[in-house]
Amino acid sequence: MKAPQILIPLPDNDFDPTETATPWKVCIERGWKVVFSTERGAVPAADHRLLKGPILGPLGAGPKAMDAYNAMVQTQEFQNPIKYHEIDVGEFEGVLLTGGHAPGMKQYLESKVLQDKMVLFWKAEKVIGAICHGVLVLARAIDPQTGKSILYGSKVTALTKDLERTGYALTFWLLGRRYRTYDCYVADEVRDVLESPEDFITGKSMLSPFVVQDGLLITSRWPRDAKKYSSGFADMVDEQLLVDNS
Repeated sequence: MKAPQILIPLPDNDFDPTETATPWKVCIERGWKVVFSTERGAVPAADHRLLKGPILGPLGAGPKAMDAYNAMVQTQEFQNPIKYHEIDVGEFEGVLLTGGHAPGMKQYLESKVLQDKMVLFWKAEKVIGAICHGVLVLARAIDPQTGKSILYGSKVTALTKDLERTGYALTFWLLGRRYRTYDCYVADEVRDVLESPEDFITGKSMLSPFVVQDGLLITSRWPRDAKKYSSGFADMVDEQLLVDNS
């Protein structure tokens, strides 16, 4: 029996290592194959500042995330990503949309090709996970039949306004606007495409791991949610595999 395949699309540079390597490790530990994708097939690189660990305190990758990242980047799949336009939705059981805040993320967050692929994932009823800025890819994915985002009618979370403000406040003295990817807050852009503003759920505390699951969609806010998010995504894939094979 062919091992399930999970897709992780990335920008060429600046993705968050924790939000990528943590779910990658969970998927690999379950015996699944993870395929990476970049716009033109370039080998991706994480935000170098987030690889410095404690220098950025709660914003940098911790030891466990770094161990997972170092293992991930050595894999054949990471070193040989497919191109966005080569993504065949039928080959995958699910997709993981990572976050990151630095300028290089815009290549991924603004890709119309990738947004169109997410519409296909959605219509094919695949499991979709998105964390932090990654939720913007879904918010910007417009269903041509409805003219609305595929998130319309769903309950979600993403990088909250408080978290985005905190990241900026902790780093502006060193990095300027690096932690403000866009003038519009992530939470505001996501909330604007939902059926109701109340469908955006922030969670009670930034320090308590939090996810929102709605159907085959799971979303979360930032790196501290990554472990809970990754396990939740994998459990959803397992459940869907049982359904598909029953």
